[in-house]
Amino acid sequence: MITGAWTVAGKDLRLASARGQGPVQAVLLGLLLVFIFSLSAEPGEHFSAQQGMAIFWLCSAFAVVLIFAMLFRFEAENDTGTALLLSPLPVQALWLGKTLAGLLILVGCQVFFLPASVVFLDLSWNASPLPLALAIFGVDLGLCIVGALVGAMGQGNGARDALLTIIIFPLQLPLVLSGIRIGVGLMHSAELSALH
Repeated sequence: MITGAWTVAGKDLRLASARGQGPVQAVLLGLLLVFIFSLSAEPGEHFSAQQGMAIFWLCSAFAVVLIFAMLFRFEAENDTGTALLLSPLPVQALWLGKTLAGLLILVGCQVFFLPASVVFLDLSWNASPLPLALAIFGVDLGLCIVGALVGAMGQGNGARDALLTIIIFPLQLPLVLSGIRIGVGLMHSAELSALH
């Protein structure tokens, strides 16, 4: 099942990089959000760590919607969804492959979001990179599991994109709030075990 999942993930990553629209749209939207929020501060005013992490995770939440809408659109545009379901791959491998592809694309988007948040929002950075990377990866994994699950539920539904955007944000909320809380604690040099 794992090799099948990596095959599906590889296919989706190749399609996403060949077209370039999905990841580029997510990155540009995230950078635009960071830039617009940076304009809301008075000259010389600094954003708090909580505001900065909230903006970072807001960019990530919107990116997840765009990424999974793109990943599940591949089969709809080419009418290959039935062929994938009839393939010898287990359905779980298809879902896991979409989740892995979405996770890799989201991490690639966040490579742009995090430095932009630090620079444009003028955040003070006291965090150790490894615990922050682990915390971001953990929240990303949860966001991508939710995104792939909701995307799979909407597969074959004419209102798939509307379903994805309406349902996914309430499901993402606990993950985003925990990401903000952990990120703020780590930016203030707290240990992971000290955060509750």
